[in-house]
Amino acid sequence: MAGEPQADCVFCKIVSGDIPATVVRRSGRTLAFRDINPQAPTHLLVIPHVHYANAAELAAAEPEIAAELLAEAGEAARGEGLESYRLIFNTGADSGQTVFHAHVHVLGGRKLTEGLV
Repeated sequence: MAGEPQADCVFCKIVSGDIPATVVRRSGRTLAFRDINPQAPTHLLVIPHVHYANAAELAAAEPEIAAELLAEAGEAARGEGLESYRLIFNTGADSGQTVFHAHVHVLGGRKLTEGLV
């Protein structure tokens, strides 16, 4: 059921503490941690505690948590000392989403102008 923890979801297991992660920020409804395969000097993932397959589903079902996810991404970036950073939501397999639990990537620590659309 959407919103409920999923037994086969790696991010749900990180939220519950069953899988370790390098946590940099935690709120009552979100968790920010370092990506294990960083694509920039700073690469964080910010996830909601609730399980939705992607950001669009989260925003439709619980817009207040989606807004908090964005706010927490900004706070996590500031906590890492980033003045400039990129936020990325991948939605669906064809976009590169590999974990189907809503999350935002926070990338920074170097100039990120290459490959902009």
